Amino acid sequence: MSHSPATPPAPRKPALHRLAELFMVVALAGMVVAVFVNVVLRYVFATSIVSYEEISRLLFVWLVAVGTIVAAFEGKHLGFDMLTSRLKGGARTGLFWVSQALVALCMVLLLQGAWGQVIAGMESFSTVLGYPLALGAAATLVLAVGLLVALVFDLLRGAPPAHTGDVGEIE
Repeated sequence: MSHSPATPPAPRKPALHRLAELFMVVALAGMVVAVFVNVVLRYVFATSIVSYEEISRLLFVWLVAVGTIVAAFEGKHLGFDMLTSRLKGGARTGLFWVSQALVALCMVLLLQGAWGQVIAGMESFSTVLGYPLALGAAATLVLAVGLLVALVFDLLRGAPPAHTGDVGEIE
């Protein structure tokens, strides 16, 4: 009777990573409840709760921003590596640095634009709930900062994080 070797336990995710995932679960659950309640109210009672639409929209914006950051840290963004996967050594490293520089440039531009939107949003308020529209624009600001931090980690590592090969991988 042979025993298969025990697989080592998966490394524990950092607290910030787990907090981001918890936020995504709560935001998605909140969106589902808000949208479901409004659908039922519209079709059964011919009414709706207008504030639920604003809440679900705001949760969606933040869910996308936080989810994008989590995906970047896990190396799960869609990537095009048809050329780089065939290269070795200096050419591969050079293309990695060029691509990271282009991503950094895009994130700096996104950061500048998002900051402008946050500043402008401090003077504008949502129609129903009255929260500053800067709250929605702040998601893009957080997104840009988070992706810049992920980029720095990739640069320090010298490569993007290794993809774990989850189910659903397309080759």
